[in-house]
Amino acid sequence: QVQLVESGGGSVQAGGSLRLSCAASGTYSRINVLGWFRQVEGEEREEVAIIGNRNITRYADFVKGRFTISTNSAKNMVHLQMDDLTSEDSAMYYCKVNSKTITGWLRHDWGQGTQVTVSS
Repeated sequence: QVQLVESGGGSVQAGGSLRLSCAASGTYSRINVLGWFRQVEGEEREEVAIIGNRNITRYADFVKGRFTISTNSAKNMVHLQMDDLTSEDSAMYYCKVNSKTITGWLRHDWGQGTQVTVSS
């Protein structure tokens, strides 16, 4: 199982920046994909950005050019640099990891979430 701890959320004015981080720990064979999702209360959780094998990235259209996802060589950290924030980016942001267990199963785990609030 992978434990995820997020940090870096907070309040910022429109046009500002925040950097989210997520640290993965626990027992696993390999982490395959790391990602960030967000959810506004009453709405469905949506994918923001993911980074997979060979550091290939994918971004939602609404963050392209503003957000950057990155990881370290050990693939046990994932960051989300968020620039030019707008009020529409306000949400709870969740880290998600897809991993392979030591017994060969594939699983995914979620962090507890970190709140991002952007005031206009």
